[in-house]
Amino acid sequence: MSVQADSGVVAGITVDSTPVLAPRRRRSTLGIFRNRKAVIGLCILGFFTLIAIIGPYIAPYDPSATSPDSLQPPSPEHWLGTTITGQDIYSQLLVGTRGVMVVGFLAGFLATIISVIVGVTAGFLGGTSDEVLSLVSNVFLVIPALPLIIIIAGLLPSAGGVTIALVIALTGWAWGSRILRAQTLSLRKRDFVEAARANGEPLWRIIFFEIMPNLTAIIASGFIGTVIFAILSEVTLAFIGVTSISTWNWGTVLFWAQSSQALVLGAWWWFVPAGLCIAAVGTSLTLINFGIDEFVNPRLRSTAANAGVLRKKKIRARIGFTPVYREGEPAASRTIPAASRTTKEGVNA
Repeated sequence: MSVQADSGVVAGITVDSTPVLAPRRRRSTLGIFRNRKAVIGLCILGFFTLIAIIGPYIAPYDPSATSPDSLQPPSPEHWLGTTITGQDIYSQLLVGTRGVMVVGFLAGFLATIISVIVGVTAGFLGGTSDEVLSLVSNVFLVIPALPLIIIIAGLLPSAGGVTIALVIALTGWAWGSRILRAQTLSLRKRDFVEAARANGEPLWRIIFFEIMPNLTAIIASGFIGTVIFAILSEVTLAFIGVTSISTWNWGTVLFWAQSSQALVLGAWWWFVPAGLCIAAVGTSLTLINFGIDEFVNPRLRSTAANAGVLRKKKIRARIGFTPVYREGEPAASRTIPAASRTTKEGVNA
């Protein structure tokens, strides 16, 4: 019997001996768009981003224009009702979305850049550079952001959203830099980084192509957290009347609703839509954060990929916990609290 490289004959049967290699599945950078949570969050955030861009152009009324229609509930003429002076609330929300989104994303973008530069540089270089940058971050870590913003807004009556965003970014980067520094310290002595050094790769290439990809989840989480904080700060400052009450945003709508006793008057349409908008943007950013975490975390990614199989076995996958299947027991008992699972089965949840 002759043996060939690609095929052979055994008992009159031609057997193909070419090794069959299973196709390798590569993780694409666009794989995050297959995550349901991330897609839902991006859709909601995209909707509000679109409203921020075109809102002032599609508003049916001037948000500051008064009319005889005082405290009218939602109707075809005024989709979200009117204020006590007859102003159209729907137009106020459309126009005010831009200010909220600009402050949130501008503050998040600037704070993330500062935290990445300071944190990664301190963690990777070490020595004197680490001590100096850590001292600077510790100083900014204890500066209270909200009182400082109130003081600056009081000293600068014409301070707009950009000024508030700059103050939030200046006081909101220190916590993220501390986390990035700690993670960089754990990465700089890994084998793949040492191999890059041994190959003579330049410092910038090691940082951007070896260190930074492993910090994606932390950077994204810090960015989203700063955006949420900036949006809530902007709304809070407008609600308490620190910023200009003539500039429309969701906090300004709530300020006039509170000043005019909308809750006592039963005008729910005055403050509920603005509150729902704030909650929707916060939920969208949180879903995006969950999606990014599941995309970059191998354990969460494998759980999400096998979610269909687990559902068929009537096992409920819980984030951060190892699913346990016990054959012959009711389905209701297959998901148990982590504490009892550890003590009764000896399985580390």
